[in-house]
Amino acid sequence: MRVVVRSVSELCLTVGTVLVLFAVYTLFWTGVRAEEAMERQVDVLHERWRTEQPPARPTEPVPYAPGKPFAIMYVPRLGFTWNKPVLEGTATGTLKKGLGHYPASGRLGQVGNFAVAGHRRTYGDPFKDFPELRRGDAVVLTDGTTWFTYRIDKGPYKTVPSDVAVVDPVPRKSGYTGPGRYLTLTTCDPEWGHSHRLIVWARLDATRPVEAGKPEALRR
Repeated sequence: MRVVVRSVSELCLTVGTVLVLFAVYTLFWTGVRAEEAMERQVDVLHERWRTEQPPARPTEPVPYAPGKPFAIMYVPRLGFTWNKPVLEGTATGTLKKGLGHYPASGRLGQVGNFAVAGHRRTYGDPFKDFPELRRGDAVVLTDGTTWFTYRIDKGPYKTVPSDVAVVDPVPRKSGYTGPGRYLTLTTCDPEWGHSHRLIVWARLDATRPVEAGKPEALRR
C-alpha cells in the first residue's frame, strides 16, 4: 500500500512539475521570443524605409505581402514606448511576430476599414491592456512615408468570434453610417481565453508626412 501511495505521490509531483514548466514557457519564454521577433520586424521596416527610393510618380498601390511587415502602430494609451509591427495576415505564425492585418479589409489610410488583430496574452501580450482603450484615444500608424492618426470612437465592444461583420467596410455596430477611413482593432476575451472578442473602432483624424516630424499624439 505504501508503495502505491509513494508511486502516486511521485506521479503527481512529476505532473505538477510539467505543468509549472509549461506555464513558465507560456508566460515567459514565448513572450521573450515574441518581443525579439517583433523587434526584428520593426528593424526590417526601418532598414527598408531608409534604403528604398520613393517612386518617381504615383503608381497603383502595391499589395501587402503575406506574412511581411508594412507598418508600425503606436498607441499612447498603452504606453509611450508601446509600438508594434503590423504584418499582412492573421495566421498563427504571423501573429507571433506582431499584429496582423485582415487581408480582406481596407488599406491603411484609405477609404474602407483597416482591420488589425493582436494577441491579448502570450506571444508578447501586445493587446494585454486592450480594455483600457477609451473614446478619443489616438492610434497612430506609419508606413514610412506618412503618419496616420486615428481616434477611437467606440469600444471596447464585446462580441463573439463568429461576428465577422466587425471588420466590414462600414461595421454595422460601430455607429458609422456611411463609407469613411476607419480602423478596427480586435483581440481575444477573456484575458486567457478566446470565447469572445473585444473590438474598438476608430476613424482617421489626421495625416502628416514623416519628414514633418511626429504627430502631436506621440509628442511628450
